[in-house]
Amino acid sequence: MGKMIGAAEFKAHCLRILDEVERTGEPVTITKRGKPVGVLRPAPKEEKRLFFGCMKNSGYRFDDPFSPAIDPSEVHANDPAKWDDLP
Repeated sequence: MGKMIGAAEFKAHCLRILDEVERTGEPVTITKRGKPVGVLRPAPKEEKRLFFGCMKNSGYRFDDPFSPAIDPSEVHANDPAKWDDLP
């Protein structure tokens, strides 16, 4: 079941106990007046994700990255003075 420790001792030595749980991987049961009130377990290890390939299968497609992003006739679409000239 692992190690059992009283709440007062846990409070006094919290950082040391956290380091020990991380190092050993063994859970610690915290008790209050002899009754278990919580279990401290190590956090699951996170897998390292590489930056390269992080957008793979994300739904973005770049068929022609050198083509204009918008149609050249829409360049002045945000200019109210040119709204009458739009097709």
